[in-house]
Amino acid sequence: MVIMGIDPGFAILGYGIVKYEGNRFQMIDYGVITTNASLPLANRLLILEKGLVELIEKYMPDAVSVEELFFNSNSKTAIKVGQGRGVALLCAARAGIPVYEYTPLQVKQGVTGYGWADKVQVQHMVRVLLNLEKIPKPDDAADALAAAICHAHYSGIGGKAL
Repeated sequence: MVIMGIDPGFAILGYGIVKYEGNRFQMIDYGVITTNASLPLANRLLILEKGLVELIEKYMPDAVSVEELFFNSNSKTAIKVGQGRGVALLCAARAGIPVYEYTPLQVKQGVTGYGWADKVQVQHMVRVLLNLEKIPKPDDAADALAAAICHAHYSGIGGKAL
């Protein structure tokens, strides 16, 4: 199974592509799609869409895993991030790929075995599980890989299909 993990955003959208077979992971690709703050929001969303479509066409994932958004202060940023997330969901749906959503606690639990793990612990386990020499950077890409790993461990039963 090929899984695309997405860490939603509108300035930086992280992605991670992993293959999961026989309880083993193979890291395929990871990185970020970035947009320039000087561009209008609609153009930034278009850049995200173009980048995601290219990735989906290249890797043909069997599932997309997205971490549920959680904001408790800046609603303006939350709305913009939500719009970037919407682009990701739309791209997956348009390609006929099932999308699964996991809470931050589920992602941490799925990667480290402990739902209250901190960011460093999650990043370390991403590195270990994918047999990488160093922790993936930037953080957005590592978070996307964590979402993909979480889906592999839950195999869709613990996530909410969208």
